[in-house]
Amino acid sequence: MAAAVWTDRGTRAKNLLWILTGSRSNHTALKPRYDALVIGGGHNGLVAKGGVKTAVLERRHVLGGAAVTEEIFPGFRFSRCSYLLSLLRPHICRDLELKKHGLKVYMREPHSFTPMLEEGMKGAPPRSLTLGSDLAKNLSEIDKFSQKDAKAYPEFVAHLEKLASAIHPLLDSPPVDIKGVTAGSLRKRLAATKTLMPFAKLGLKLGGNIPDFYEIITAPIMKILTRWFDSEPLRATLATDGVIGAMTSPSNPGSGYVLLHHVMGELEKEKGAWGYVEGGMGGVSQAIARAAQSYGVDIFTEKNVEQILVGSDGATKGVVIKDGTEIYSNVVLSNATPYATFKYLTPKGALSEEFIKAVDQIDYTSPVTKINVALDKLPNFLASPTPDDKPGPHHQCSIHLNCENVDILEAAYKDAINGRPSARPMLEMTIPSVLDPTLAPPGCHVVSLFTQFTPYHIKGREWTQQDREDFADTVFDWVEQYAPGFKTSVVGREILSPPDLEKIFGLTGGNIFHGSMSLDQLYLARPLPSLSDYRSPIKGLYLCGSGCHPGGGVMGSPGWNAALTAISDLKRR
Repeated sequence: MAAAVWTDRGTRAKNLLWILTGSRSNHTALKPRYDALVIGGGHNGLVAKGGVKTAVLERRHVLGGAAVTEEIFPGFRFSRCSYLLSLLRPHICRDLELKKHGLKVYMREPHSFTPMLEEGMKGAPPRSLTLGSDLAKNLSEIDKFSQKDAKAYPEFVAHLEKLASAIHPLLDSPPVDIKGVTAGSLRKRLAATKTLMPFAKLGLKLGGNIPDFYEIITAPIMKILTRWFDSEPLRATLATDGVIGAMTSPSNPGSGYVLLHHVMGELEKEKGAWGYVEGGMGGVSQAIARAAQSYGVDIFTEKNVEQILVGSDGATKGVVIKDGTEIYSNVVLSNATPYATFKYLTPKGALSEEFIKAVDQIDYTSPVTKINVALDKLPNFLASPTPDDKPGPHHQCSIHLNCENVDILEAAYKDAINGRPSARPMLEMTIPSVLDPTLAPPGCHVVSLFTQFTPYHIKGREWTQQDREDFADTVFDWVEQYAPGFKTSVVGREILSPPDLEKIFGLTGGNIFHGSMSLDQLYLARPLPSLSDYRSPIKGLYLCGSGCHPGGGVMGSPGWNAALTAISDLKRR
C-alpha cells in the first residue's frame, strides 16, 4: 500500500451533457435503468444528448479519478495524483461554463526554475535557469550559460509553437474513419470523408513544416535540442518535457513527441502555460461535476462496478456493481483503462482470444513515484535565497532538480530499466500553496514531488514499505542539497510508487496517461488500431478515458470525442 508518515457551440452545451466528473455524489437514489452509464468518475467521461438519463459510477469515496484533492494530513490538502492544469481544451471549458461552476486557476510566472549544484563564484549563489512567458527575461537567463543559445531561443520557441498549434484540430476530433472512407456505399464513404478534415487542417497549417513535424514526433528529443542549443542546463530543462511521465530517455526515439504533447496546451489563452487550480486539482473535477449535475446527471461514489452486462445478442445491457445490484442502460462508457475494461470488467468469453492477446500487449510502463509532502516552512534554495520565509517568483513554478545535465537524466533512466529506483532521480517540485492559501495552514506549505525513474518491480519483486521509505529518503537527500533545511521542515509525507498509483487510482501499471504515449499507441493506434474510434467489439460499449485518442493529459477530449461517437450510434438505432 502507499506509504504515509503521520455542443453546436452556444447551443451544444444545452443539447449535450458532458461528464468529466468531480465533486460529492448527488443525493438522488440510484435508478434501475439509465440511457447511459459511465464507469469511473475520472476527469474524462461522457457527452450525451440532452434529455438522456445518465449516471456516473465511481468506486472510490471521491470523484475525479487522478484529478482529486484529498486531505492526507490534518490541514494539508493535496492534489494527490494529477497536480497541474493546462491541456483542458478551451472549447470544453467554455461550453461547460466551468468558471461559472467554480473553476479558478492561478497562473504561474515564471514557468520553470532549474537550480545548479555548484559553488558560487566570489560569494555569489550558484547559478540557475529561470524560464517564463517574458522573452526578454528568458534571453537574459539563457545568456548566463550561452550567448549563442540566447540568440537561437526565440526562433526555437516560434518553431515549436507552430508545430504544437497545428496539432490542435486532431485533439478535438476522433481519428480518421478509415473503414468508413474505404468501405461501404458511396453515400457512407462520402459521409466519412468529413473525418479527414482535421488531418487536412493539420497539413495546411504545417505547410512546408511537415518534414519538421514528422521529425519531432519520431526523433529523440536530444537530436532536436542538440541541433538548436549548446548549454547543458537549457537542453536538460527542455528535455524534461520529453520524458515527463514516460519510461524513456531523451536519447530514445519518440521523446520528441512527448515534448510536443506537453507544450501544445494553453491556459487563459497563454500557449504552453500550466497553472494551479484553486483548492487543488479536485477543483476541476468539482466544477465539471456541477456542470453535469446542472443538466440532470446522477453522480455516485462508492459504486464499484464489478462487471459489464452483455446480453445473448452480444450487446451491452448495463453493469452490475459489487453489492450485486444490476443497473441497465443502452450504452456503457468505460473511463477505466483499456486493460481494466477488457480484462477485469468484461465477461470472459465475450471477447475473442485474439483481441485479449492484443490488449495484453498495450504498454503501461510507468517511471513515476509521486511524493506528497507537508512542510512547516518554505524551501529556501541556495541558487535563489529568499529571506524571512518569503516566497520568490521561482517558488510558484515547476522546480527542476537534478536536471542541470542531460547525463543525469540518462543515468536515472538506466537505473530504472535495470530494475532499480534511480540513485539520482529526476525531480519536478511544485509548491501550489505559494499561490493558493486554501491548501495549507498559515506559514505551512504542500509540496508535490513528481519523481522519475522508478520501476514497477524492484529487481523482479514487489515494492516493500522499506523500499518506499528508502527511495523517499534518497529524494529528500537530493532536495536537501539544493535547499538546506528541507528535511527538518517535513511534517508528513505520502509515497506513491507505480503499484500504489495503480491500486488507488486505477492507473494500470501506474501509468498516468492510461497507456504509454509512444508512437505505436497514438492516434489511429490508440490504444489499439481496432479501438481508435472508441467503439469496443461489444456493441454499446465504448472507451472514454485517457487510454483513447488524443491521450493522457488532454483533459476532456477523449470523453468528448467518445461521447459524440456514442451519440451518433444511438441516433442510428
